[in-house]
Amino acid sequence: MTVEVDTLPRILSLIDGAWVDGGGSQRLHSPYDGRPAVDVVESTLDQVDRAVAGARRAFESWRRTPAYERAKILAATARLMGEREAQFVDVMCRDTGKTVRDGRAEVARTVSTMEVSAEEAKRIGGEVVPMEQVLAGLGKTGFAVYEPMGVVAGIAPFNAPLNLAAHKLGPALAAGDALVLKPHPQGSSVAALLGEIALEAGVPPGVFNIVHGGVEVGNALTTHPDVALINFTGSGRVAEQIVRNAGLKRTMLELGGNAPTIVHSDANWERAAELLVGAAFGLSGQSCVSTQRIYVHASIEERFTAALVERARALRVGDPRDPETNVGPLNTLPAADRICAWIDDAVAAGARLHCGGRRDGVLVWPTVLSGVSPAMKVVCDEVFGPVVSVIPYEEIGEALRAANATPWGLKAGIFTESLTLAMRAARELEYGTVNINAPSRSRTDHEPSGGVKASGWGREGPRYAIREMSNLKMVSVHPL
Repeated sequence: MTVEVDTLPRILSLIDGAWVDGGGSQRLHSPYDGRPAVDVVESTLDQVDRAVAGARRAFESWRRTPAYERAKILAATARLMGEREAQFVDVMCRDTGKTVRDGRAEVARTVSTMEVSAEEAKRIGGEVVPMEQVLAGLGKTGFAVYEPMGVVAGIAPFNAPLNLAAHKLGPALAAGDALVLKPHPQGSSVAALLGEIALEAGVPPGVFNIVHGGVEVGNALTTHPDVALINFTGSGRVAEQIVRNAGLKRTMLELGGNAPTIVHSDANWERAAELLVGAAFGLSGQSCVSTQRIYVHASIEERFTAALVERARALRVGDPRDPETNVGPLNTLPAADRICAWIDDAVAAGARLHCGGRRDGVLVWPTVLSGVSPAMKVVCDEVFGPVVSVIPYEEIGEALRAANATPWGLKAGIFTESLTLAMRAARELEYGTVNINAPSRSRTDHEPSGGVKASGWGREGPRYAIREMSNLKMVSVHPL
């Protein structure tokens, strides 16, 4: 539905502490009902250059700001974010289709991310290097310290527009770096609110900048000679282009996934089914760690599948602004088209549709499939939607091999009462995170989070991201 309006909020760029209009604008519409939502400026290439230059200038003083002062500002940012929860939830519902429930959960997580970033700002240390491990070190004293890098370019996606922006902002500022953020257009309103709060909390002008736009703006930012590190969350295709263009710049990449969870014969399968409904269908499945493949021991497959389907059917699908809604819209119509085509292809090839498969515009109902084969797109590719496949196995080695049979490696889970089996899975699953007695989509924001294989490199989690965003300097003291 299209509604004509006289005026809409206009989202500006934040450059060197000032809100700046751009060379044009993009009108966004609410994914759920198509209403015009907001106009986002298109930053010019000159404005990108000014943002990076301003960040570089601000970095020179910010890097010398005492750690306790940086921590104080980050803690104030966290507090103000919590106070403006309702605003964040409102714009996420409007611009991304995120449900009220998911929006509130994201704000709570983001406050934690910033609080931990504030704490970790005071814990940046180093280590003493035992120089006399070798003859050449005799009589010498050595230590290694972490130092700020400079300007960080952050590129954030639409699906967690606040928390994933905070995972770039908090550690960068804690480390003593400056940040230029390019949010997804659907996350632009969230980024603007975050910018307002950062300035109110005392972040100096130029330390946090925001630019908006498409490929040209992204290229100008990531190839800028004064950018020291690129922190990107998004698709592998875009990441490959960034790496080719960025040359010798350091990068942190969190990319796609096709997350499995194993439910073994000894597991509390009812509890597993309860948790996996949320892991598969929360955020409408639009998460790189959403559980997409569930490998279930054949002895409990029928009971587990029945429990999973019962819970999936009970989920409420609809208006994301309704606090009772569990599953909101996909972010675009083409995304819904693709996902439903993959479901139809799987069913045509012999898969069994237990529930879901229904669509109304951008709404796709939670879908549970079985009888799938490894070649089906719902199994071998990243669905990024509310679809999960239940796949039986007889022997745990078979399940572990199948879970690993993907180019991605972000997060995996296993449910079992056996410590021996849990530790075997932790060793053999080729993923950046293995959750035991939890699904793939389970994370606390202070833990090291990132992928292997085609899911990228580098680690989030404030303590670990601070190290990624720092230079390790060796100091060697020689006797006279």
